[in-house]
Amino acid sequence: MTSLLLNLGIVNASLRALPLDLPSPLLLPKMSDAEFDQFCCINRDLRIERNSIGEIIVMSPTFSDTGNRNLKISAQVFNWAEIDGTGEVFDSSTGFTLPNGAMRSPDTSWIQSNRWNALSPEEQASFAPIVPDFVIELRSSSDTLNSLQEKMQEYIEQGVQLGLLIDRKNCNVYVYRPNLVFELLKNPEVVNCEPELSGFGLKMTKIW
Repeated sequence: MTSLLLNLGIVNASLRALPLDLPSPLLLPKMSDAEFDQFCCINRDLRIERNSIGEIIVMSPTFSDTGNRNLKISAQVFNWAEIDGTGEVFDSSTGFTLPNGAMRSPDTSWIQSNRWNALSPEEQASFAPIVPDFVIELRSSSDTLNSLQEKMQEYIEQGVQLGLLIDRKNCNVYVYRPNLVFELLKNPEVVNCEPELSGFGLKMTKIW
C-alpha cells in the first residue's frame, strides 16, 4: 500500500490535505483544465497524468533507485543533445498534452528545436500541446508491464517517432516505432537510437 497526501483544494474551494493509504496509481474523476492545472500546482510532490478520457492518474514519487537510474538515463540523452544541438531534453516532471487530450509525463523526452520553438511562450509554460519526438519510460517496481506497454502504444499513435520502454526487472528493452511491431532487446549493452537520434546509443550498463 502506498500512502499519498493529496491536496484536494480545487479552484475556489478551501485547500485541505487528505492522507490516503491506497494502491498507487490512484484514479480520480475528470476535472476542467483550470481545476487540473491547480490540482497539479498544489500537489507538486506527486506524479500526475491525465488519460485520454479525462481521468486523473495520481502516482506516488519514484523510489530512490528508480530516480537514480532515471537521472542516469536523462543525463545520457542531455549530454548527447548538447553536442548534437538539434533538440531539447525534458525530465520526468514535464507534462505534455497529446492530441487525444491526455497529459503524459515520460521519464525522459526529446523534442526537435524547430518544433519546440514554434510554440508560443504561453504554450511552453503550460503542459505544452506537443508530442515529443523521442520518449523513454523506465519501469519501476510499482509499474505493471502491461500498463506501460499501453502507454508506449499511445505515444506512438499520437506521433512519437521513437520510444524505449526499459524493464529493469527482466533486463529487457522494448523499442517502439510508428507502423512497426515493437522490437524486444534482451539484456542489451547499448540501445541504438538512430536514425531518429543521430549518433546516439543509450548505454545500459549503469541502468541495469
